[in-house]
Amino acid sequence: MAELTESELDYLRSLFDLARGGETEQLTATVDAGVPVNLTNSTGDTLLILAAYHQHPETVRALLDRGADTARVNDRGQTALAAAVFRQSADSVNQLLAAGADPALGTRSALDIASFFELPEMLELLTQRR
Repeated sequence: MAELTESELDYLRSLFDLARGGETEQLTATVDAGVPVNLTNSTGDTLLILAAYHQHPETVRALLDRGADTARVNDRGQTALAAAVFRQSADSVNQLLAAGADPALGTRSALDIASFFELPEMLELLTQRR
């Protein structure tokens, strides 16, 4: 397999900015063109984790529709669900749970975050489906 050029690496890094910025159309166009939906950066963050953390539920939905893995855990032990809980994005939390995300997954799980930061609304969302 050939090494990627710096230009190609820069392009791939820019996709994470699209997830952070909620640029759903541009991001999904690249995924639809063949970029892996579970592309992961150097800290283990996926496009889904970044979209959830930066409160872009429409991007979360689009990535889930394209098969994004809710069970990916970043280098800090966090999942997309944990990120959405931390940011208190009920829309993203509900979407992730509906897609099968596990509230107990990760060393900093969504349940841990809801409890630690005293987020009763998030804790209720996480436990009502159990």
